[in-house]
Amino acid sequence: MKKRVLALFCAMLFVLAGCGQTATQSDAQEPAQQQAAEPAAEPETAPQQETVEAAYEDGVVLRVASLKGPTSMGLASLMTDENEHYQFEMHTAADEIVPLLVKGEIDGALIPANLAATLYKKTEGKIAVLNINTLGVLEVVAPASEQIGDLTALKGKTVYMTGKGTTPESALRYLIEKSGMQWEDLKVEFKSEATEVVAALKGDPTACAVLPQPFATVATQQLDNMSIKLSLTELWSQLSDDDSQLVTGVTVVRKAFAEEHPAALAQFQNDAAASVEYVNTHPAEAAALIEQLDIVKAGIAKLAIPRCNLVSMTGTEMQTALNGYLNALYDFSPELVGGELPDADFYLV
Repeated sequence: MKKRVLALFCAMLFVLAGCGQTATQSDAQEPAQQQAAEPAAEPETAPQQETVEAAYEDGVVLRVASLKGPTSMGLASLMTDENEHYQFEMHTAADEIVPLLVKGEIDGALIPANLAATLYKKTEGKIAVLNINTLGVLEVVAPASEQIGDLTALKGKTVYMTGKGTTPESALRYLIEKSGMQWEDLKVEFKSEATEVVAALKGDPTACAVLPQPFATVATQQLDNMSIKLSLTELWSQLSDDDSQLVTGVTVVRKAFAEEHPAALAQFQNDAAASVEYVNTHPAEAAALIEQLDIVKAGIAKLAIPRCNLVSMTGTEMQTALNGYLNALYDFSPELVGGELPDADFYLV
């Protein structure tokens, strides 16, 4: 049964791992060669939005698409509330959402952070980020008997992970450098799927792994000798010197909708924040809603919610956290963010 549950999550892994060089690239595809780039200048502060009183607007329905995984878990309460002012749809792959947003068939979407930057470029600035909905979900899984306080404890160890050439690799490389180490200090071996990572750990009980939630939780359930030792999100916050954070998902909206219906968008932001708070403070009840939405089984969701870093981060805090993260991705490979960093009007602050 556990193998079947883990297999169910594999489709989600490609989404969480990042979108690589295009909106449709998955971890299973061959990554492009890393490109060198001049350090990018810091963007100007996003123009301040006028304070708008939140309100439901008669006849206005906000159409929102999301991805099956942690980026949707925070909205579980709102998605199951049957609010007539929202129309939600869930997809298993980012390339199903992209054309809907580009054509204006949806008004907003919960997508990976780097994909948001890519779409900003693709749509010539016609979308903007409303909030960060999920911070990093990558964690280090290692033998339970090991004392691992930071990444330096992984020196010389074999580390299995997915996401070669995409956001998981860039995040780990960033943290290794910030920890004063070299990439070669670890023996990183990439796999195409989470099931392969778990199989590798089973065959090599002394090895470690970097896995996203909820896969990290599933792995520890399948392998009794393994436990979660480190959160890359916490390490990023500790090691970063620019107040950036490790980000998984953001909520983007069409600027046309934001300009036409500011009150409705402000109301959605309030409702989304309330849903995130409910999920984080009522994990057992929220887990049942998450299973109802067919995101993940309730038992796994209840364990994973506290480690999924579900948030509703807005304003200048959101801009600072996301801009620094996108800069780190750009330094690794500009194509991960669409070839260039977004302008200040990418952020709705």
